[in-house]
Amino acid sequence: MNFKHYFIFNREQQTGLAVLVGLIVTLQLLYFFVDFPTQKVVSKEEEQWLAMQTEIDSMKAIANDDTYKMYPFNPNFITDFKGYKLGMKVAEIDRLLVFRKTNKYVNSAKEFQNVTKISDSLLAVISPYLKFPDWVKNKKEYPKYENSNFKDFSKKEKIVILDINQATKEDLIKIYGIGDAISERILKEKDKFGAFVSMEQMSDVWGLSPEVITELNTHFRASVSTTVKKIDINNISVKELTNFPYFKYALAKEIVTYRSMNDGIKNIEDLTKIKGFPVDKIKIIALYLEF
Repeated sequence: MNFKHYFIFNREQQTGLAVLVGLIVTLQLLYFFVDFPTQKVVSKEEEQWLAMQTEIDSMKAIANDDTYKMYPFNPNFITDFKGYKLGMKVAEIDRLLVFRKTNKYVNSAKEFQNVTKISDSLLAVISPYLKFPDWVKNKKEYPKYENSNFKDFSKKEKIVILDINQATKEDLIKIYGIGDAISERILKEKDKFGAFVSMEQMSDVWGLSPEVITELNTHFRASVSTTVKKIDINNISVKELTNFPYFKYALAKEIVTYRSMNDGIKNIEDLTKIKGFPVDKIKIIALYLEF
């Protein structure tokens, strides 16, 4: 078969082929060397996802912000996380936790460093924020007699027990752990009742630790005094009942409702039938009531 006649072109055909080849080459060169911008069509749903991603990125930026604002704190009760944020090492935090398990407390910045072994630089940063109870800062110093020839009779000295209702501010401050603020708080609590009827009422005074309450029970007792403000439980109004520290408004209403429906409150057993009555303090409350 003779293919030669397929490759014989006249002048016009040759010109057309040359133009076609040139056009193809030109388009190929443009495709490889020219960057044609493409505009992507973004759907409405995709726009919502992009907006959400922006919000997520901003939240991540906030979460990664390591800025930690420090406030005054009692170093005896710091947690692992708190210690970490302060810049303490794990071993330093563990030393403090072991020390606290022995029921001991650090009472100064220097003692805190001795227990935890933190560096001087870290102590300088956090010491302005260390907060200790008032009685620690106002601890009374007594002279030491190292070479004294006198015998120590402190252990044999008999404890004089005072009436808590007759105690002055000076008497209370003699107890280790009680300063000006707490002594005034005890006296104000006594004024609310006219007098204490039980040393158990010390647990109602804010700021008294179990150790201090034990010391108070060692040196004081509560005697029933004529200054106790007695409450006529069957004739007093709701408003007057709320003036008694153990009675809130809701309980005062329950008391008035009960006595009106049961021909009065006759004894301490009736009190246990009143809704919301603090049964755990009923023996103390009963000493302030007249039936």
